[in-house]
Amino acid sequence: MDRRRFLKFLTAGTIGALPFGQEAWAAAASSRSPGPLPKSKATPDSRDDDLDSYLHKVRYFNEDHPDDVFLKEEQLNLLLSSVKRFGRIQKMVGFGNFYLLDFDQAVYIARTQTEVGPFSVEELNFLEQLFYASASEYGFYGEKPLRNLTDRIPMQEVVKLQGTGNYLFRGQPEAIYQHLRKELGDQVVLTSGVRSVIKQFLLFLTKVADSNGNLSRASRSLAPPGYSYHGVSDFDVGQAGLGALNFTERFVTTPVFRRLRDLGYLRLRYPRDNLLGVRFEPWHIKVNVQGDAIGRI
Repeated sequence: MDRRRFLKFLTAGTIGALPFGQEAWAAAASSRSPGPLPKSKATPDSRDDDLDSYLHKVRYFNEDHPDDVFLKEEQLNLLLSSVKRFGRIQKMVGFGNFYLLDFDQAVYIARTQTEVGPFSVEELNFLEQLFYASASEYGFYGEKPLRNLTDRIPMQEVVKLQGTGNYLFRGQPEAIYQHLRKELGDQVVLTSGVRSVIKQFLLFLTKVADSNGNLSRASRSLAPPGYSYHGVSDFDVGQAGLGALNFTERFVTTPVFRRLRDLGYLRLRYPRDNLLGVRFEPWHIKVNVQGDAIGRI
């Protein structure tokens, strides 16, 4: 399936007829399950009963810590095979299209395109289980704006930003970004915009794989699928020319960060030492689901 065919496929209204709607997941489930996800001893109230310990984990987010929650070997194998399948889908439809892909579309493409191959029942069970499990079980305490595995990004509600490869929601998110561009010019760049459940799955699962199955460690850097506000409003910005370092604390040393702060335009969803279990993200612009920019540094 080439990219033009994919765009035609998206707008043809065929998804509603697919068998993997929200009510069909129970029927599709198999008794062969990888087992329940491991649970952390920590709770939102206790934070390991020690604020210093909690803050240490968030500040050293990319390290393993004693109470971190790891996937079992069987679950990790299912994760790895799912990541490879998501990667083949992304290669087939294109990176930009993959940002908007929903779960039903991914399952359909995998089932009908031999280059991808269908998800196994065990993979689907694992992905469903991971999505619906409470992320607080492994240390992520943020809200969940996308509550259904099959939630979709309405194409009529997003716009692709020329030269960025990213989409933004129309309305206030797009207006805020265009205002930033007007004030800061080419120095500010859109580094990440709209992300569907599927895109967040790929990002999060890849991070879990890189962390040797450590769910807690992955969730300190990336919101689990369903928990990312990129699926309803938020976006990331950076300094032109800084590349991947825009997603590190190096960003706070840049002219773009200082200008955003001085103008009062920077909105943070994950401030320093937040109690959501997430690293400091000074590049993440917070927009509420009604479209209003919230908060200031």
